[in-house]
Amino acid sequence: MDKWVGKRVVVVSNRLPVVLRKNREEWVVDPGAGGLVTALSPVLRSQGGLWIGWTGCKEEIGSEKLRHILEPVSRRSGFQIIGVQLEELEIEGYYHGFSNSVLWPLFHDLETKCSFSPHFWELYLQVNHKFAKIVAENTRPEDLIWVNDYQLIPLAESFKKIGVKRQCVFFLHIPFPPPDVFMKLPWRVAIMEELQQYTFLCFQTHRDRKNFINSMKILYPSSHIEGRGMLVSLNTGIHQMKIGNLPASIDYKAFCDLSKRKKVVDRALKVRQAAGGRHLFLGVDRLDYTKGVPEKLRAFSRALEKYSTLQDKIMLLQVLVPSREGIYEYRSLREEIEELVRVVNRRFSTDIWTPITYQYTSVSQEELAALYHATDTALVTSLKDGMNLVCKEYCACHSSNGGSLILSEFAGAACQMRKGALLVNPYDVEGVADTIHYAVIMSLCERKSRMTILKNNLRKHDVYWWGEKFLLGALGDF
Repeated sequence: MDKWVGKRVVVVSNRLPVVLRKNREEWVVDPGAGGLVTALSPVLRSQGGLWIGWTGCKEEIGSEKLRHILEPVSRRSGFQIIGVQLEELEIEGYYHGFSNSVLWPLFHDLETKCSFSPHFWELYLQVNHKFAKIVAENTRPEDLIWVNDYQLIPLAESFKKIGVKRQCVFFLHIPFPPPDVFMKLPWRVAIMEELQQYTFLCFQTHRDRKNFINSMKILYPSSHIEGRGMLVSLNTGIHQMKIGNLPASIDYKAFCDLSKRKKVVDRALKVRQAAGGRHLFLGVDRLDYTKGVPEKLRAFSRALEKYSTLQDKIMLLQVLVPSREGIYEYRSLREEIEELVRVVNRRFSTDIWTPITYQYTSVSQEELAALYHATDTALVTSLKDGMNLVCKEYCACHSSNGGSLILSEFAGAACQMRKGALLVNPYDVEGVADTIHYAVIMSLCERKSRMTILKNNLRKHDVYWWGEKFLLGALGDF
């Protein structure tokens, strides 16, 4: 990493690693949540530099006031935080519109949920132009601009349009769809042209990288790949770029240490005691139709029906984290999930047992660590996921003396964790129900063996490994 001496790493993402909210007349800053914050904060802290992103606020904050609000947080974080402010119309078109009503569903193979509005596309480009100007004002030509995720694909191209030279690299945290899905995007050529402006483009899995390359070959028939392994070079005849695949990860040691704190251990003990010796399943999912929560609830219900011996012997703690509540489909999904919880509990509950405990809330890292530590099996049933860091956090917080992971084969993490996890097809209700039963009757020896494999893998391939490999990829050599 000697080549990075004198260089700053500048992370650019849709959102900041913190959340701003107004409490009466005062602005309060809370820690951010989600996989991106978990993965990138430790890397940026170790490298130094900046994090630039949208404040998440609809209300306008004066630039001086915003700087004053974020300065103390920057000092605590170990890197500078700079906020981008968006107008309500921009939020609707760029964020709720093109990002989350076009790219998000399309890249998760759910094209029927897309709203291909030209107005959304125009605002998507407009906001990326605004991001580019703010990034340019706060960076130097020698800085490395690390752009993250689908909301900011046009950023490198936007720099060129405003006459600014920066080295830009890109990491896609969500899946890249197969060509037959991607080709349905009306702006497919423009998106591919914009992605070619990055010197290094990285995906979570080999599958995603392959999907991208195959789409490129359709749009640019003369394209060809040079090299092999985790880092290759793509030449389209017009552009040449490095392409890699690396699974984003977590700060394994930090989660291990967190799970051993007295406050966390005490809270975990209370969760166990409340369960009365029952086998505890845990679901922690952001409110999103890609997470497969209704499918999980139906499979859990089927397991109780099919294996009557499980009744009064198992419980599911389901935490649903609020997300994108301004979008109708997300509000509707929440109603569907809550109705399913009511149906299952009405059908199977007794005077002393309720099969599903449900919470719709954001959860602190300490509380999450306690839930990870306390529960017997994590149940991750994503219909499609770029990676899914919840399953990694669960394993890091769990002892090797037990604990098991049921993981969707359509989560990016399945490629890395298949040797220790119990893989399932979330659409197969019977299959998931059978796996829930197997997780309960699995021998302690097998549980220990599986969890040891998972933990060893994550210990070796933690967030620092991921960050270092990505930055080496930016230099052209893993």
